[in-house]
Amino acid sequence: MTTTLLRIATAGSVDDGKSTLVGRLLHDAKAILADSLDDLARTSAERGFGGAAGTLDLALVTDGLRAEREQGITIDVAYRYFSTGKRSFILADCPGHVQYTRNTVTGASTADAAIVLVDARHGVLEQTRRHLGVLALLRVPQLVIAVNKMDLIDWDEEAFSKIEAEVLALAEQLGVQATTVIPVSALQGDNVVEPSASADWYAGPTLLGLLEDLEPALPKGTARLDVQYVLRPQGALAPGLDPEAFRDYRGYAGTLVDGTLNVGDQVQVLSNGQPLVTRIKSISTPAGSTARAQPGGAIAVELEDELDIARGDTLVAGELPEAQREFQANICVLDPVRLGKGQRVLVKHGTKIAAAKLADINYVIDIADYSQLPADSLGLNDLGRITLRSSAAVAIEQYSTSRTGGSFLLIDPATGRTLAAGIIEAEHAAA
Repeated sequence: MTTTLLRIATAGSVDDGKSTLVGRLLHDAKAILADSLDDLARTSAERGFGGAAGTLDLALVTDGLRAEREQGITIDVAYRYFSTGKRSFILADCPGHVQYTRNTVTGASTADAAIVLVDARHGVLEQTRRHLGVLALLRVPQLVIAVNKMDLIDWDEEAFSKIEAEVLALAEQLGVQATTVIPVSALQGDNVVEPSASADWYAGPTLLGLLEDLEPALPKGTARLDVQYVLRPQGALAPGLDPEAFRDYRGYAGTLVDGTLNVGDQVQVLSNGQPLVTRIKSISTPAGSTARAQPGGAIAVELEDELDIARGDTLVAGELPEAQREFQANICVLDPVRLGKGQRVLVKHGTKIAAAKLADINYVIDIADYSQLPADSLGLNDLGRITLRSSAAVAIEQYSTSRTGGSFLLIDPATGRTLAAGIIEAEHAAA
């Protein structure tokens, strides 16, 4: 039985029914608390919906901001946590409007799977293609295409098959292999949690059934700890602790990703671009000392040797990531200010922040056909490829191997605004 956590993101064009689908999924999976359900029924009635479960305005489950409720759209990323008998889920409902594509990048950046909605009446639209491009850029391992509002086309099998063929062709073009297409009606609940009686021609899984059985991709990178803070004893120790044991303590704190660390493991430290070798003397967690640290945990490690290590340095158990000052990367622009060749930025990679320059704008991606077009600059929501030159060596990894080691942010050094999110990956047909 699958009991692991699955992180899901939703995407799709405006009015494809994402929020309604998420609301239906939570409602039919009995993941809405009774008091929230009462509030949902009351608000639905105020908006002209009936009070029965089938006529609730299920989009309100995730559209929580006042502006969203008034406009009937999703602006921010709405996170919901729920569980079934098989597993737990974290679901990020991302906005559909083109000007909020940057929010989709945020919601999908940690997803194990993404649900992309397509309106059965309209088929694949430009924003659908944009979201598919973003999800491919972020290397989301599994895509689920939910062809929604099938009830409005009388569950036309031929229309569904045409949409299915088109999205599978796009997924193949983008290099996404694990793609499943499901016909649904979020409003009526068909094929969301329970199978539809209206589509006897469809023999595949329901949306929830598929999500319950998906296996999240396991980390493939080496164990990596980007040092966030150096811990030293300060003031009086807690009662019961030996002052002599902690007099010379120096712990390097951060979040462990992509692997495990054990007391006694040999680790390499990348500090100012120079690898140093030592061993782990002890590992501490918020719950106390441990002999083994798991990925995703906040830990502090003590090393056997006294080394000059500071925030931004990296500890690795295994093959050391390549430290580079110049590299190419794919980015999505998150800020209205255009990015051009020669522009000065800050690059934030893990806990390291270094001054950098956009050495070149390699190309921008045309969402219509994913072709690569020459460009002098990149604007808001553009997807493109750049060459970045950093003032300090950056311990980069391929994003397909490590989401942490292969991702970064570009920051405006004057204002501190986040300009773009990027991933370090070998050139791809879609990017």
